Amino acid sequence: MTGERIVLREVHRFANEPLRLPDGLHWDIGGLYREICRGLTAAGPVRSAGIDAWAVDYGLIGADGELLGLPYHYRDLRTPLPGRNAPDARELFQRNGLADLPFNTIHQLRAEPDHRLAAAEHLLMIPDLLGYRLTGRMGAERTNVSTTGLYHIGDRDWDYPLLRRIGLPEGIFEPISDPGTALGSLREPVRASVGRDVEIVRVPSHDTASAVAAVPAATDSFAYISCGTWSLVGVERPTPLLSKAARAAGFTNESGVTGFRYLRNVMGLWLLQECQREWPGLDTATLCAQAAELPALSSLVDVGDPDFLPPGSRTPGGMSARIAARCDGTTPHTPAEFARCILDSLALGHARAVAAAVRTGGRDVDRVHLVGGGARNDLLCRSTASACGLPVAAGPVEATAVGNLLSQAITAGALRGWQAARQLVAVALPPVQYEPSGDPAWREAAERVALLEQRRGTA
Repeated sequence: MTGERIVLREVHRFANEPLRLPDGLHWDIGGLYREICRGLTAAGPVRSAGIDAWAVDYGLIGADGELLGLPYHYRDLRTPLPGRNAPDARELFQRNGLADLPFNTIHQLRAEPDHRLAAAEHLLMIPDLLGYRLTGRMGAERTNVSTTGLYHIGDRDWDYPLLRRIGLPEGIFEPISDPGTALGSLREPVRASVGRDVEIVRVPSHDTASAVAAVPAATDSFAYISCGTWSLVGVERPTPLLSKAARAAGFTNESGVTGFRYLRNVMGLWLLQECQREWPGLDTATLCAQAAELPALSSLVDVGDPDFLPPGSRTPGGMSARIAARCDGTTPHTPAEFARCILDSLALGHARAVAAAVRTGGRDVDRVHLVGGGARNDLLCRSTASACGLPVAAGPVEATAVGNLLSQAITAGALRGWQAARQLVAVALPPVQYEPSGDPAWREAAERVALLEQRRGTA
């Protein structure tokens, strides 16, 4: 990375498959750690490394410094179960600024057995847990902590009064650090395994925070979509927005590198990924090319339906059966028809979230930046532009990795702040531009999806 160029080279890639054990769905944290060590070995003599991962999940560490069981997966169905008393959603929103979702860390901890909490000495979010395995040092990074529901958005610290009210042990929560500080060097025997020392640097450890940091925006009048398994749709704000309208619209306020990310979760490409498990051998590019040949908007679903949250294997017939049962319009039958339904519906979900961010946030936007894996999906980008009625700038695809690397470069003094970093991305990794079609059918389709959402709310 220089002042004018970003050169990315992928040295290692590996699957992140959850483990289904008798007590629920877990992450294979040991497997992830081993693959990270292989990646560090393959990377060669790098100056530093940074860790980002998904939000809300955590590991509990006992007195011996070891994990008290594998971390639970946020899609495990334990979280809706009754647990310790907590304030209602309205009070929580004023404290933590988050949409009250069942998989938030606060609700996962409320579902923890008492004996596990009693034995815990430390709680580490997933990136911090992996950092601990690599360096032997513990800590908590702000962008990920802000997703837990246990962070006081005004005090910028763990919400200790709330922890006491709901009976969580205060001592397990580590001091919070911002991106841009060093965590430490590799411990032995990791250093010997990798073959060299590497400094681990704190970056925006919530993957969406890193992805949004890499948006190549020239002004602040934009909306963003970080599109992968989830689509995180919103705008950047200097301050959190804690209004009644923001809470009612399902928005959340998370810490970012330039203030706050005011966003809404949309189900994302998870729907397509789960369907593709049912169609082995059919790659995404071929599937989307076939879908692009089909009529638009003939079948739609409400991508906000929580019935789509669990893995498809939980339902006879899989995710496709769930989609077919909830379709408005022509019921899809072929993989290409399901893909068209999903991508059109996701584009409309993006548009509804962008419109809600503008309406509740009181600011206009003149374009949408779509980053992440969804940026390589031409049909999704074209449909999102038409659904939003705004130009879409797609890319970078590896936005999370780019944001992570930019943070390391700023920490090392190779870049002077995030404005310079975004300017560099715009020049070195220019986005692909998509213009809206202007077809009024997209407005009519938005009304159809709004009715589906309304029926779900009534039910």
